[in-house]
Amino acid sequence: MNIFARFFFVFFSISISCQTVNLDEVVVLDSKISIPFSVKYRSVEIIDSQMIIESGARNLIDLLQQINGLDIRRQGVAGTQADLYIRGGSFDQTLLLIDGMKMDDVQTGHHTLNLLLPIQLIDRIEIIKGPASRIFGQNAYNGAINIVTKELPESENNLFEIFLGDISYGSNENFNFSINSLLRFKDKHSSLFTFSRNKSDGYRYNTDFVNDFMFLKSEIKTPKNPIQIISGFNEKKFGANGFYAIPTAIDQYEETQASFFGIKTFFEKNNLLFKPKFYWRRGQDEYIYLRNNPSVYRNLHISNKFYFDFDFSKFYDSRSINFGLNFSKSIISSNNLGDHERFTSTLYSDYSIESKNKKLKFSPGFSISHFSDLSFHFFPGFDIGFDLTEKFNLYANYGKTYRIPTYTDLYYNDRNTVGNTELEPEHAITNEIGFKYNFNNIKIFSSYFVRKSNNIIDYVKQAEEDKWKATNIRNLNTDGLELNFSYTFNNQSNFNIAYTYLFDESFVNDINFSKYSINSFRHQLNSKIILKYFDRLFQTFMFKYGERSNKSFHKVLDSSLNYKLSNKNYFFINVNNLFNENYYETNLVPMPGRNFLFGIILFFD
Repeated sequence: MNIFARFFFVFFSISISCQTVNLDEVVVLDSKISIPFSVKYRSVEIIDSQMIIESGARNLIDLLQQINGLDIRRQGVAGTQADLYIRGGSFDQTLLLIDGMKMDDVQTGHHTLNLLLPIQLIDRIEIIKGPASRIFGQNAYNGAINIVTKELPESENNLFEIFLGDISYGSNENFNFSINSLLRFKDKHSSLFTFSRNKSDGYRYNTDFVNDFMFLKSEIKTPKNPIQIISGFNEKKFGANGFYAIPTAIDQYEETQASFFGIKTFFEKNNLLFKPKFYWRRGQDEYIYLRNNPSVYRNLHISNKFYFDFDFSKFYDSRSINFGLNFSKSIISSNNLGDHERFTSTLYSDYSIESKNKKLKFSPGFSISHFSDLSFHFFPGFDIGFDLTEKFNLYANYGKTYRIPTYTDLYYNDRNTVGNTELEPEHAITNEIGFKYNFNNIKIFSSYFVRKSNNIIDYVKQAEEDKWKATNIRNLNTDGLELNFSYTFNNQSNFNIAYTYLFDESFVNDINFSKYSINSFRHQLNSKIILKYFDRLFQTFMFKYGERSNKSFHKVLDSSLNYKLSNKNYFFINVNNLFNENYYETNLVPMPGRNFLFGIILFFD
């Protein structure tokens, strides 16, 4: 296909790119509950269950890659190892939550995406772009993503059933399957258990992998308030050819485990809502430099983090007050990083008020955190929105954020990397303005933001042969512009084009090589077309273009053909990288060429 034909196809194959749901406001489920991030007044995107079906993505990583402003840098495929960035920030500056429970890893942000729920268990994904530290704390430096799992079905009858979640096969002996079991005791108790496996021989030398995931969600009905229990465990074993260190390190190997357990409930009286919860996240990471000779170099890190959250909300006619306390205990034991502990206390408060005509809404708030091995930190912020008309909304927000160094930043040392115990926390102030227009079948939204960061932590070096050293860059300013236009026609199809521009300006003149902070997307374009041939058959094409600050770029086109068998059962054929492009997303790790996957998937309802 010649270059003209490719661009013709791309610009005329533009459709839903995981658009924002048409809601007045969204409440991030069970995390600082009832604090609204207004869809009209913030850069918030919701991917609902229908969008997940139509996306053509078969795992969470591929789904998030379709969202503009998100930079998912994969090393390997199927979520084997990937880093999450929002609006040019680092992988340590984004918070991931599952049903409102924080999944941050105290060792390193490289493990943020280690807990990958099968997409058929996800009800929706709430993506908040921009500073959210006043709500979530230090890890939400540039934004937060909350994965909301599906509700358990209700029934007056006892039931036990086992059913297939998905089964698929594809290139490089890629085989996937999941099995679900559902248990119900009338209206007293219900539980869903899922086991999934994803394995492949690898698309090049030493990129084979086996990923196992187990998930449990239970709800116990009481006379007043239900008690919900949620738990997950993920184990990955994979060849890491060139993933870390230098590209010539082709025999690296890694095994990771990530698990979580949470229990929560709520109490409500006289417009006062109280939601306590306890949850725990454990991580384990074993890295071997030479897969067949672990004695040469081996790291083993085990981390645990325990949370107690006490969240309160008081509602009035035109205002609400939200406040709470969060306590966490972090513990890490490592043959490289050493043994460390940290206790964190956080107090937050947020106040929302709207005018009598409901056209103006203002929401100021703050958060204060104390770290036992560091110091106090204070982050204020506010959102303000104004409805110029019923369909046209203006908004602005301000937020101060920070991030403390991870244990890897502070203590990690190997033949290519040097930690730094003298690191200072990162700080940033972000300002954003935007508008949203929503009229019948036309939706337009745009935002412009400026982020001024100080003490940014990056791994830098002066010469190619030097080690990467964790360093506080003096400051880094980022300007960003996001544009999204969509048009709906025939009541079922629409086209969409989403573009993000980022410009990083570093004021450090003596750094020759930067590993993370100043190699973000300069230009990012996502487009999608969904062709509905008839009621049961539809095809999705997804085009992704990205150009980084160092001028490297990639352009990839994927396709998914889906046939609805019955209810939520679909047969699919996915073909990724249709043009067989040679490209990489990070660390000079080449991504696969054209590849396919076909199978059956059941979207649990």
